[in-house]
Amino acid sequence: MLLTDPQIRQFQDLGYAFPLPVLEPGEVATLRDRLQTFEAGQGGRLKPEQRSKCHLLFKWVDDLIRDARILDAVEQLIGPDILCWNTIFWIKEAGSESFVSWHQDTRYWGLSSDKVVTAWLALSDAGINSGCMRVMPGTHAGDVLEHEDRYHQDNMLTRGQEISGGLDETKAVPMPLGAGEMSIHNYRLAHASGPNTSDDRRIGLSMHFMPPETKQIVGPWDCAALVRGQDDYGHFEATPVPSCDFDDAAVAFHAKAAEALRQVLYVDAEQNTQKV
Repeated sequence: MLLTDPQIRQFQDLGYAFPLPVLEPGEVATLRDRLQTFEAGQGGRLKPEQRSKCHLLFKWVDDLIRDARILDAVEQLIGPDILCWNTIFWIKEAGSESFVSWHQDTRYWGLSSDKVVTAWLALSDAGINSGCMRVMPGTHAGDVLEHEDRYHQDNMLTRGQEISGGLDETKAVPMPLGAGEMSIHNYRLAHASGPNTSDDRRIGLSMHFMPPETKQIVGPWDCAALVRGQDDYGHFEATPVPSCDFDDAAVAFHAKAAEALRQVLYVDAEQNTQKV
């Protein structure tokens, strides 16, 4: 699956491209069933610590970050050598008030590169009424905007981070996706999402890719998975490839990786919650 020339130009000029077909309906059904079967065995939902770096816990997520249908598009944007820094589940239950405030990820992730991209894969329909992502075109260019921490129980972000300057929401672009489709955006792009007012769960998986020359400039240690090409820099420790779901070695590594991520995300924060 390759991006067209107009999609590449849109990504470069506006910071995003969508919708991009990735998975067939049968594949989506299988992966959603695997996730929900696991959730059912522990009370019906993922635990907060299972949301991030989830490719270290679920073999099928590790398979996705290496899927050529995803990486072919990513390569067109950042080059042939690709690291996956993080993976995050974004699940809004049916009728949930959960939302994501307007923010830019570059403000909190501690990554040195402007070429970090997020591929957001829908494992259920993610329409406007289910709280799909909205983006503010062009905000990936220029200075990072000022943010404030506005802790809110329904905000899915770690510290309720929100752009404090006024944004003209009439310029926001919704990015609805069907199950099996994905969007790609530059991590500097301002984005948000609203509550899920539909009668189905909105299940998404974000995968965050970067070129290997990227450095972690906030935390003392970080890790990433080499998913295509080669890493000639070694700025990130290579993550283990799980042999199965909840592979012992990968689970042990996940504990270290998740704590390092937490420390980066909560630098200078007044509170340290359990959302990541």
